[in-house]
Amino acid sequence: MSNHVSGKVVVVTGAAGGFGRLVSQKAAALGAMVVAADVNEAELDVTLKSITGAGGQAISVVTDVTDRAQMKQLAAAAVESFGAIDVMVNNAGTMPLAFYADHEIAADAWERCIDINFKGVLNGIMAVHDQMIEQGRGHIVNLSSIYGNYPVSGAAVYGATKAAVNFLSESLRQESHGRIKVTTIRPTGVPMTGLGAGVLNPAAVGGILGAGEAEFMATFEKMLSESPPPGLGDEEDIRYFSLSPELLADQIVYAINQPWGVSISDVTVRASGDSYKM
Repeated sequence: MSNHVSGKVVVVTGAAGGFGRLVSQKAAALGAMVVAADVNEAELDVTLKSITGAGGQAISVVTDVTDRAQMKQLAAAAVESFGAIDVMVNNAGTMPLAFYADHEIAADAWERCIDINFKGVLNGIMAVHDQMIEQGRGHIVNLSSIYGNYPVSGAAVYGATKAAVNFLSESLRQESHGRIKVTTIRPTGVPMTGLGAGVLNPAAVGGILGAGEAEFMATFEKMLSESPPPGLGDEEDIRYFSLSPELLADQIVYAINQPWGVSISDVTVRASGDSYKM
């Protein structure tokens, strides 16, 4: 397909690892000017060097998405360095799955989750909104989750933040149609990003698996074994069981890689053989 990424200024939060690093690298490889943001300065520097070392254009800005002033500074740095903000990818997030009964150990993590997943996305929208309107066009990509589709046990707070992202995204689309494109990405489970490290109670994962939890866990264990069953780890096989971070990043970049007149507004990305119930 035609390259509609080249020449765009793409800001990515949570760029020190996971989807954020991959999207930054892939967008830069297509010719985007990338502004990589994260609170983790050391890993953010790794992302930056991986892009510039490959001949790409990028800057990094240490940024806490929960701080509105820092997000404004991020936007200002993008404009100062590259003259515009074409795409804002609100990717930073945390996933502290836990039950209400776990509140003693979960309360602080839940509060942080609300600050990052909900307020961080709102801060990102506010930081770039006026610049995009002034430019006459822009594109905001918000990372949601299948957890935001419907409430399940063990994901009350995390799911609520992702449902909030859905609401923020759709309201923005309605208010700014014809000026700002809005894409909501709803990934299924992507175990290898490190996001799962935030899970506070492993049993809470069962809420999204329902009656298929035992089968899922057994299959997952087989995938991690020395002799995994054929097909489950092969993206070319219809039985492909667990989406890789690289493949999800490809779909995020695909949503960006569209003509200005085409908006992929809402997409769920899953492995064709996964067994998540949402």
